[in-house]
Amino acid sequence: MTTPQSSRSLQKTFLKYQHVFVFLAPLLFVVGVYTLAPTPTDAGTGYWLEYWWLFIAFIIGATIVNTVGISGSALFVPFLIFVFPVIAGESLTPETLVKIGLISESFGLSSSALAFIQYGLVDRRLAATLVLGGIPFVVAGALLSFVIPASLFHALLGVALIAASVLLFKADLSHEEPGGTDDEAGVSADGGTGATLPNDDDKLGPAGVEKADDGTVTRVDRDGNDYTYSHGGYLERFANYSVGGVFQGLAGFGIGELGIISMLRTNVPVRVAIGTNHIVVATTAILASVVHVFGGGLVPGGHSLNLASTPWNMVVWTVPATATGGQIAPYVSAALDTTVIKKGVGVLFAVISVALFLMAAGVV
Repeated sequence: MTTPQSSRSLQKTFLKYQHVFVFLAPLLFVVGVYTLAPTPTDAGTGYWLEYWWLFIAFIIGATIVNTVGISGSALFVPFLIFVFPVIAGESLTPETLVKIGLISESFGLSSSALAFIQYGLVDRRLAATLVLGGIPFVVAGALLSFVIPASLFHALLGVALIAASVLLFKADLSHEEPGGTDDEAGVSADGGTGATLPNDDDKLGPAGVEKADDGTVTRVDRDGNDYTYSHGGYLERFANYSVGGVFQGLAGFGIGELGIISMLRTNVPVRVAIGTNHIVVATTAILASVVHVFGGGLVPGGHSLNLASTPWNMVVWTVPATATGGQIAPYVSAALDTTVIKKGVGVLFAVISVALFLMAAGVV
């Protein structure tokens, strides 16, 4: 029988060595693909090394999207549409784009989510609420994707991202710098008298979280930085995550881009918002993927993905890259100034929206 103490000990051990499991997963994936995946009969060394440069592109992209807490497909899909043909000399079909995006994003998001949890920057209660509230909208959006024209998806999401970019640049993020604790003696592992900040003995470093009677949440990350906020603003977050959830189901991204705006506007610290958003995006991305793969038969004219035509010589490079980028992201997020993160996210949203408008207009 597993006791609460042994469960906490197991959790702490897993988080302490999560990078081992994270890097082992893509390694096993690559080995499995190489030995079991349906590849061309003449597949040799040249086949497997053809797209080695995708590792560089995807590790940079995964670090960027995971640093700001948005869906990987928001950057990967435009890259594969606009940049890939220039370098590779060939274009990819929409079905192939979906496959590469879903497979790569699942590893990158899972990797980064674990890293943010280890760092103490995830509000699990808030994440659980947002995921449960977004599930029906994600499923609805995924089912609608089988009947709504793709150009309409891209145009609507482009408008949403432009609005999100404007809101982000106008948002006051001055409250979001961590308080910081240079003296770790002020963090008491046993919660004894005189403790000024929370600390949980089953978390890594001087990390902990507590919620006061008035609803104020005090969180300490593993480096000793402290963040104070509240769980207020549920209605605004629900509105953004419901709309974003529909887009997540429709196009594979949207809930992270719109959702993080609502957390920043309701005074959730930027680094906690980014970390928490990873759980929401990762969970809803997996759910959307499942519906996209198996839900085609539920609507007239539906379709499903065919794994036999997957470009395995591409994903063997993109999967390890996204997993690595996911591990790097929390350190980049913690090191960058809040203003840099804000401007970076805003500019990224604007660039992606332009790409989406071009797709909607049929330019590509």
